[in-house]
Amino acid sequence: MGEVTDYLATLDGPDAAAVRHVYDVAREIAPEATEGRSYGMAALLWHGKGYASAIVTKNHLSLFPFSGHVLEGVGDRLGDFDWAKGTLRFSPGHPVPDEILRDIFRARIVEIESKLKKPSNGA
Repeated sequence: MGEVTDYLATLDGPDAAAVRHVYDVAREIAPEATEGRSYGMAALLWHGKGYASAIVTKNHLSLFPFSGHVLEGVGDRLGDFDWAKGTLRFSPGHPVPDEILRDIFRARIVEIESKLKKPSNGA
C-alpha cells in the first residue's frame, strides 16, 4: 500500500479517526499526493516534497505541514491550539476545523510549487 496507509493501520479508536480525517482532508485538496516518508514520518508527498503528516504522540496528535511558514499564515485563526512554526497539536476532542486544514494544505502546495524549478523556454 504505502507509508501512510501502513501507519493508519497501526492506529485505533478516536486517535485513529482524528488522524485519518486529517489525511482525508489533505487528499481532498491534493488527490494526486503520493505516500512516502519525510523527516522519518509517514507522509503525503507533493512533487516528492513533504506535504502533510499527522501522527499520534504520547500527549497529543500532531500535524506537520513540513513548512516553517504555513502555520503562521493561519496563526490568527488557531485560537487555543498549541502550535509552533512547524507543528500543530490537536486532539480527537479538539480537532482542527476542516477549513483551516484546507487552507494549511493549499498553502503548502503553493509553497512547494513556487520552489519548483521552472523549465527554460529555450529562448
